[in-house]
Amino acid sequence: MATYLDFESKIESIQEELVSAQAIANIEAVNKYQAELDKEVQKTYGSLSDFQKLQLARHPDRPYALDYIRLLMDDAYEIHGDRAFRDDPAILCYIGWINGQKTMLIGEQKGRGVKNKIKRNFGMPNPEGYRKALRAVKMAEKFDIPVLMLIDTPGAYPGLGAEERGQSEAIAKNLFEFASVKVPMVSVVIGEGGSGGALAIGVADKLAMMRYSVFAVISPEGCSAILWNDPSKVEAATKALKITPDYLLEHGLIDDVLDEPLIGAHRDKETAAEVLKTYFLENVQALRELSEDEMLDQRYKRLVSVGAFSE
Repeated sequence: MATYLDFESKIESIQEELVSAQAIANIEAVNKYQAELDKEVQKTYGSLSDFQKLQLARHPDRPYALDYIRLLMDDAYEIHGDRAFRDDPAILCYIGWINGQKTMLIGEQKGRGVKNKIKRNFGMPNPEGYRKALRAVKMAEKFDIPVLMLIDTPGAYPGLGAEERGQSEAIAKNLFEFASVKVPMVSVVIGEGGSGGALAIGVADKLAMMRYSVFAVISPEGCSAILWNDPSKVEAATKALKITPDYLLEHGLIDDVLDEPLIGAHRDKETAAEVLKTYFLENVQALRELSEDEMLDQRYKRLVSVGAFSE
């Protein structure tokens, strides 16, 4: 059953009427409600606040990494374990084919349903997850396979065990190693990009965000608690943090915004997957036209330009 947010209530109501009309094959009513639905979608999604975009980024029906893997990849084979401690279910590593292009796909997986969310640790990776991702990327480099990384996490897991096993070192090593990997790398924020947990698989030749995704150094809830000691100010914190794609593109922190369906990827997963596939394949082709040194130099310049400013 589809989940609707508070601001989607009118869309839900029209959608129910449309389904009822379709069930009895009332063509006139179907056309009427479809026109109303299209109009309401334009009205609702054409003027979303930053907080509403945050809600969409966290929408329970939004496609996760595993959904995109199933929609995009042929002959997908999962790679497990970091060869040091264990396999972290919060990070997925798959090798397979995307439209004839052999690809290494790495994604953060939140999980659906209580049992699966617990299994996936709510999409918060432990250090062994980041080390698994690094192992997969090194394998891709060895066999000259481009890498696609899908970011969707509230942040790296802050538990005692994770800290004991070197959480910060694992993230830092990924940042260092990914900067010099000699194959094309594309990273896309598909939902929520939280702090170092997102950065650890965000170093790439191209970093993009889906239309309804966020990328932040801290969650709005954490920000409002620290700045105002008031969790109710989460909307103000969301606006102040400027975590939505348009702000980040304007400041040069990301390269592109992917135009997922206006109604959201959670309502049209197939179209969202096509947008993601096209972006990845086009950029791999463009990066393949560069020499190895040119590609690495371009990646280096892109990374060091982050945060630069002039008065």
